Amino acid sequence: MRKGQRYVLLGVFLLVALAMGAGWPLAARGSDWWQVSFQQRWALLLLPLAPLVLWRSTVGADARLPRMLLGTTAPFRQGPVGLRARMRDLPGAFRAVAVALLILALARPVSLLRPSETSESGIDIVLVLDLSGSMKAVMDGQPIGVKPTIKGKRPTRIDVAKDVIRDFIHRRKTDRIGAVVFGRSAYVLAPPTLDYQLLDTLISGIELDMIDSTGTAIGDALGTGAARLRRSNARSKAIVLLTDGDSNAGSIAPEYGAHLAQSVGAKVYTIQIGSGDDVDVQDGVDIFGQPKYVRAHFPVNPELLQKIASSTGGEFYLATDADALRKSMHDVLDRLEKTRFESQLASYEDLFPLLLLPGTLLLALDALLRSWLLRRFP
Repeated sequence: MRKGQRYVLLGVFLLVALAMGAGWPLAARGSDWWQVSFQQRWALLLLPLAPLVLWRSTVGADARLPRMLLGTTAPFRQGPVGLRARMRDLPGAFRAVAVALLILALARPVSLLRPSETSESGIDIVLVLDLSGSMKAVMDGQPIGVKPTIKGKRPTRIDVAKDVIRDFIHRRKTDRIGAVVFGRSAYVLAPPTLDYQLLDTLISGIELDMIDSTGTAIGDALGTGAARLRRSNARSKAIVLLTDGDSNAGSIAPEYGAHLAQSVGAKVYTIQIGSGDDVDVQDGVDIFGQPKYVRAHFPVNPELLQKIASSTGGEFYLATDADALRKSMHDVLDRLEKTRFESQLASYEDLFPLLLLPGTLLLALDALLRSWLLRRFP
């Protein structure tokens, strides 16, 4: 067989091997391959090995074969060329493409953007939680999730609020929820998100001493919550304010904070924790290590909270125990109409199995052809 014919057949075999190796990956992911990112880019430096393997397995293999000197080879050239002789370079094409696929798999391609668009029914909610010093007061009605860390220690308002908020989050399925905490200043704990697991972790880690708790900046908290909803495309937006005190800090008046919430189309649902009566507050421990409690008074301003809620179309709730707080939180959603929005969940997918399997199969075909159909002798 002449060299020209051999090179043409080699090109055909290479195309067949490429079609067999790349067919399944392309059919499975299609245009996503144009957006992949290789996590182990150094492996791409090995790609030049593929053409070297192709040469060594086909044309280059002739130089390593045993030879016998003859006076003339004319009778051999005039004889017929069988199918096996014409297919002798097919295993080399399989091997070269297999090496290229395995190198690409080693580079670990990852699909960065495979968005799955789903039309969901839900609302955008920002939970605004008071972390002022008054939240350390004892609250009756221990929810299931609150377990005292010290024997005899009673759950505080912040303990119960965290437990109720986490239960509230677990009951949601299609609502984007964010969180803001405030004391003397307000801080964003999480923007509105569908990642409930992350949000639950952040809420469970809240402690009173994580921010300055010497004040209650209700206006700043409402303004921060409104800012998180400014770019929301949901028709229904809500800010749920949980506080047990009167506004006495911050640079924004509570009324103006309510105006900011109203300007972004958000209803404010205010929940007053406690009635303003004297409450028990832990004051150290006794000689036996048991918590000691003293009576304390923390002022509240239900008129202000009612005004904030009514000015934005929301509702005011009074929660004096854990059960009332839980019912208040769930009643908030019952009063909100549902809206539809599109949520894009970006998934990150490892694509190397789509290359590893065809590469391995091509290597197996190479070994099978060389040991069975296209054996050489000697």
